[in-house]
Amino acid sequence: MKIAFLYIAEAYQCYHGAAIALELAKRGAEIVNFYNDPDTPYHLERIHRAYDAPAIPVERLARSPLTRGLQAIKPLGMQKDLVLWDNRKALSRFDMIFAVENSIASLRKMGVTRPKLVYASHGSGDRARGFIPRIAAFDLVLLSGRKTEKRMLEGGLIRPGHYALPGYTKLETAARIYKAEGRLFPNPRPTVLYNPHKAPELQSWSRFIEPMLRQFAEQDRFNLIVAPHVKMFRRRSATLRRSWESRSTDTILIDLGSDRSVDMTYTEAADIYVGDISSQVYEFLARPRPCIFLNAHGIDWQNDPSFLHWRFGEVVDRPEDLMPAIERARERHPFYAAFQAQMATETLGDLRPGIAGRAADAVIQFWRDGRV
Repeated sequence: MKIAFLYIAEAYQCYHGAAIALELAKRGAEIVNFYNDPDTPYHLERIHRAYDAPAIPVERLARSPLTRGLQAIKPLGMQKDLVLWDNRKALSRFDMIFAVENSIASLRKMGVTRPKLVYASHGSGDRARGFIPRIAAFDLVLLSGRKTEKRMLEGGLIRPGHYALPGYTKLETAARIYKAEGRLFPNPRPTVLYNPHKAPELQSWSRFIEPMLRQFAEQDRFNLIVAPHVKMFRRRSATLRRSWESRSTDTILIDLGSDRSVDMTYTEAADIYVGDISSQVYEFLARPRPCIFLNAHGIDWQNDPSFLHWRFGEVVDRPEDLMPAIERARERHPFYAAFQAQMATETLGDLRPGIAGRAADAVIQFWRDGRV
């Protein structure tokens, strides 16, 4: 069985799929890792070392002169569809194509019909964009927990025999990578993690970041980690990123894209989570703790399933109300803890050891039997 592992987007997605590739290689599959983001080989090697596993062949996806030119214009992004078009013939030679992003479903419209398409989501959030029609184009879908299974079944995106629930692979990978590198702060204060997303119509950064930094600078009870979704600043200039990160202090750490911002170091280290719509809140809730959510756009969210996670803690509409909410977060946590634990289980699924192995077994069974 020849499988192309396709990392068509940013390198942080390696943490959701690379361990499954290693397990499939152990079971005899012939694997090639194809990548679009030039940072990907470094992260793949980091994961291989953590698993003490042999290296898997790595190849950069072919890019036409047009594709390379457009990628050089950072605001235009990764040009995923153009890259897929440039590689459609090479990918057609494989038995399976495995991806952690559903955009590769467009290969079917490009004439790539022979390989089976396997999809393992690189997040388990609540937003509608994680439940779009093209998911139905995949032959096998690997999910984490029952929450996502229920919603995808109701939407006709998956069907029995063509999906499995091995668990949330990134948790296992992060546990292998994580090593204590000393304290993040030179003091014992509880730590707040601010983890904003980049979606323009939903993000809280533009309204909350400056008041937040000012409020934390004026108090002596909490540390603050500012770790946005890595896509927020990826296409911005190095000068701008350095200017933000230079504002770090002994009690405020601003990280716009280091290894620690993608390997769950911060969600493990924090005591309180502050965010908007990032699915990383579920990674934080693998161990339930206090949460606060920022409604920067006056969204009517209470009955919207895309904002289910805002029921895990207090929702703040105004910057001036943030610090009082943080100060009472631990006291109020018992009101939310049971629901957090329930939804973490339904979202992250089976957390017993062997998550990547279970995913690999599902792929092997599907290849052998045509269903799982």
